[in-house]
Parts: sequence; C-alpha cells; structure tokens
Amino acid sequence: MAELQLDQIDFAILKLLQSHGKLSNQELAVKIGLSPSPCSRRVKALEESGFIAGYATLLSAEHFNLSLTAYVQVRLDKHSHEVLESFETRVCGYDEVLECCLLTGSDADYQLKVLVEDMSQFKVFLLDKLTTDPHIAGVHSSFVLKQVKNQTSIPLPQS
Repeated sequence: MAELQLDQIDFAILKLLQSHGKLSNQELAVKIGLSPSPCSRRVKALEESGFIAGYATLLSAEHFNLSLTAYVQVRLDKHSHEVLESFETRVCGYDEVLECCLLTGSDADYQLKVLVEDMSQFKVFLLDKLTTDPHIAGVHSSFVLKQVKNQTSIPLPQS
C-alpha cells in the first residue's frame, strides 16, 4: 500500500477527531466542508494507513474514586533482554499502571504512571505486586499534588 500523503483536509479531520471522537460522519463532513461520502473515505484511509490508531472513551477517574496518581521510577538489577521483557510483561498485567516507559538518561530503567484510590491502595500495589519482582533493585515514588495539564491529543503540523 502506498503511503498516504496528508493534506489540510486530512489534518483538519484528525484534529477534530482527537478532540471530538463521537462526531458522526455527517457532523464531521459539515465541519470540514466535505460531503459525507468523501469524508468517510478519507477517515477510512486514515484508519487503514495507521494515522488513526484506534478509538477510546476517556473515563473520569474521580467518578471511580481514583484520586491518587503516582509516578514510580524502577531500577532493575540486570538489563538482559529476558529480565526487561519479564518486567514489562508483569507490569502490563497491572490494571493500576496507566503507562510504562523504558528510560534513558536517568538512574531509573522504567517510569510507571500509577492510578489508585488512596495511599493504602498504593501500598498494596507497591508491596504486594510491583516489588515482588526479584530483579527490582530500587523504586522511587512521587505523588501528584495537582494536575496542571492532561492532554490525549498529539500535536499535529500546522496546516
């Protein structure tokens, strides 16, 4: 498949869908200034070419009493492929972990973004789950006092 070359209309579609994912094709077409059929074809092409990775509903953590966000830096004792892969597999199984990133330029190997109800639940996560991994050499946790910016959309080139 030839790589899709994006134009201003494609960027406008992507920008709108990032912030208003529930727009119907009809609504999207009106906002973009296209008729529904070409708009639908463009969205399908953007999906098939991988520019649109998927669709999701963002839930409100506060409505589920999830009020404690922690950033946890993890240092491993070994850096073999097997140890890294094993750690990543375990972490992906923890519902409390929203993000897991392999780092460079830091004393930590990984940074986790963890969301739980309270400090008691964080303690259970930390002691009963995370630190049971025998290859963890150190953990440093920081807690969010105030979320200043939370954005799910990615920056797109200016059209």
